[in-house]
Amino acid sequence: MTFIRHAAAAAACTLLALAAQAQQVYRIVGPDGRVTFSDRPPAAGAEAAPVGAGAQGSGGSEALPYQLRQIAARFPVTLYTGSDCAPCDSARNLLVSRGVPFTERTVGSNEDIEALRRLSGESSLPFGTIGGQQLKGFSDSEWSQYLDAAGYPRQSQLPPGYRRPPATPLVAVQARPAAPEAESAPAAPAARPAAPATPPTGRTPTNPAGIVF
Repeated sequence: MTFIRHAAAAAACTLLALAAQAQQVYRIVGPDGRVTFSDRPPAAGAEAAPVGAGAQGSGGSEALPYQLRQIAARFPVTLYTGSDCAPCDSARNLLVSRGVPFTERTVGSNEDIEALRRLSGESSLPFGTIGGQQLKGFSDSEWSQYLDAAGYPRQSQLPPGYRRPPATPLVAVQARPAAPEAESAPAAPAARPAAPATPPTGRTPTNPAGIVF
């Protein structure tokens, strides 16, 4: 029992240290529309959105019991999943069964994979974070150890009306503004009517000398 308490205390200290050192990854859209990922804020003229930072969503942290809300604020949990991923389902089921409020990010597009590599150093799933602690792959014992160290209860304490936020893509899809319509070319000026032909006089043309042909 003493060893377990020391292990839990060491894990808690590790979580606190990693939470303080955790770096934010930014998705940066340059003036030319090119998308890059960096752990540094963008320069002027570029738009950026933090990657992997999510809100509590419907139900919100305000709906949580006070103690659980404090734990979730200190050690927020984010789960990164893919489609047809059995270990991802196991990780999600563990969090749900323990009543851990968490944010789920799905990895499907090439941009999602690139962002995941920036966050974890690889593209394997599932991937999870508890505060600043990274968990690669799923191990029930390992995940449970870090959840215990963070202080999450083993039995769900979520209120009956709590609704888990829906999973969203790791990289938000941003619709590009539509290209402005080309201005219509000014209409060509209307052709001037041809000058009317000189009406015939019925006279025989003459030459300057007045000689009749």
